[in-house]
Amino acid sequence: MNLETFFEKFEVIADAPGAVGKMRELVRHLAITGKLVPQNSDDEPSILLLDKIIAHKSALAKEGKLRGSTSIVPMMADDVEYIIPASWTWARFGDVMVNRDGERIPVSKEERETRGKIYDYYGASGVIDKIDNYLFDKPLLLIGEDGANLITRSKPIAFIARGKYWVNNHAHVLDGISEDFLRYVELYINAINLERYVTGSAQPKMNQAKMNSIPIAIPPLAEQKRIVAKVDELMTLCDRLEAQQHERETRHAALARASLARFADAATPANLNFLFHPSYTISPADLRKSILTLAVHGKLVPQDPDDEPADDCLSRLGLKSSIAFLDRATAEDDSSPPGWGRIQFEDVAVVAGGVTLGRKLGDRKTVTLPYLRVANVKRGETDLSVVKEVSIAEDEIERYALRENDLLMTEGGDWDKVGRAAIWRAEIPVCLHQNHVFRVRMRSAELVPFWFELFFNSPIGRSYFESASKQTTNLASINMRQVRSCAIPLPPLAEQRRIVAKVEQLMALVDELEAQLAASRAVAANLLTALVAELTGTPESRVASLAPAKQVEALPRPKSHKANVATAKPATHESTVSPRTLVDLRKDAGLTQAAVAEAMGLNQAYISQMETGKRPITKEQHCNLLKIYGMIADEVAR
Repeated sequence: MNLETFFEKFEVIADAPGAVGKMRELVRHLAITGKLVPQNSDDEPSILLLDKIIAHKSALAKEGKLRGSTSIVPMMADDVEYIIPASWTWARFGDVMVNRDGERIPVSKEERETRGKIYDYYGASGVIDKIDNYLFDKPLLLIGEDGANLITRSKPIAFIARGKYWVNNHAHVLDGISEDFLRYVELYINAINLERYVTGSAQPKMNQAKMNSIPIAIPPLAEQKRIVAKVDELMTLCDRLEAQQHERETRHAALARASLARFADAATPANLNFLFHPSYTISPADLRKSILTLAVHGKLVPQDPDDEPADDCLSRLGLKSSIAFLDRATAEDDSSPPGWGRIQFEDVAVVAGGVTLGRKLGDRKTVTLPYLRVANVKRGETDLSVVKEVSIAEDEIERYALRENDLLMTEGGDWDKVGRAAIWRAEIPVCLHQNHVFRVRMRSAELVPFWFELFFNSPIGRSYFESASKQTTNLASINMRQVRSCAIPLPPLAEQRRIVAKVEQLMALVDELEAQLAASRAVAANLLTALVAELTGTPESRVASLAPAKQVEALPRPKSHKANVATAKPATHESTVSPRTLVDLRKDAGLTQAAVAEAMGLNQAYISQMETGKRPITKEQHCNLLKIYGMIADEVAR
């Protein structure tokens, strides 16, 4: 499969999480591994580009514009973790770039406010202000030196600055042999994982030494231009696909809102197709909120004139509403269906607190029992995966023990946890509740808690607790008085049962829809992973990060030498075989340097340097060469 076919399949994989972002990562990955554009045998090898860079840096040094070494130490293939084309070369970032950090000048915000706004003022992630003067007037590569973006990568870390501009001390300033070379290096830095070169977590920083140690795979200059042009073309395509996806999502969201509105205006069972329509998808979360909202407003099931009105039911049970008739008639929500009433929660329920932890029980006889915490009470369900125990006096068990169909409500915690309600199903025979979990029991056996669980978990109930709760930073809490005084609409008992049954039916449909959506996204994600694996030759289990399969470590720098010539004597672990012998053996075997490079997983320039004595040869490499040349086993051993 080629990359064009991959893009043609976008509609199939569009539902995968971050599909376009992964496509961008894939393009960058293919670009820096030599798989995006074909190699051209007529291109000047990159090893010669390194010589030109050395000459360029030497000329700058003579002019007094560059300090430090002007040499380049090509990295040995043993030092890197993925194979590059034969015409490419590995080198250290600091060896091939010209650093101009010393020319940066930071200017405080206060001082900038007093100066004119003419030229761009750059920081770690781009232009952050304007200023009345400039430090640079040619295209240069800027790389963020510090800041959270080094980790989050929410913006490009490397970018080209053009025109006349100023740079502060939060961005490295780099020059190179040409703007085309800078464009390729910009692409390379934005494609690789930089975490190993970043120090600090609270204040991430990539200092000059760390940056200079980054290994960079360098193609021939002509191929660099083709790579950058192809990346620009594909990134434009990604922009277009992203815009199309956004337009589609916006259109679907508008259809979803319209459908919710139409159903709210005519909320009848016959109009449920507005919520569950095959042409568009309303998010499961919005569906659940809409269902609960419609339920507590009496719009989910039809009313039955034969149902016993709520007020009559309360009278028959010896209960009555504490909300005055005038208050009920002038309430904002006076659109309740016929037969409905309005109560304060304490009119029909007894709200009680739970056991306090850490109490001193003295000589009282105690027993250890499980208890429920806020973490155990979710909206509409209990989570019993972790249930803790507490010691309690035996004579308090009855006071704090839960009974089946008790309604549990949370007192506080994070603001979204306040007032969460769930019914206790007696999954644990004897279980208590902590004082941060309220226990609610109906005042009559005929009253059941399911309607009230539904109400408290609806947007209406949640809004009440949000407004009534005491809130601090990220935390909120309610007290029993606020729970008891909560005003609640009360349908006839028969209608309550119909509403609860309909809600359960619709929630089951939402659960099914959510599962289908998750399955669809999973299929799209798996397909995307498979396509990426096919294009990159990377095992699917390692496709999660589309950078090279194993990132290159910051290796110790070898001793520098001029013009790529090695003058040191071979180390003891190196072979002393004559380079001339290797050339003769290769020619006798009828092999080219390119064929040998491919067989050894190296690039051709590396083989050339070994044969000309510019690169030491290890014993392991010597043995491998002899095997390739067809030498017999005893010669290999010798």
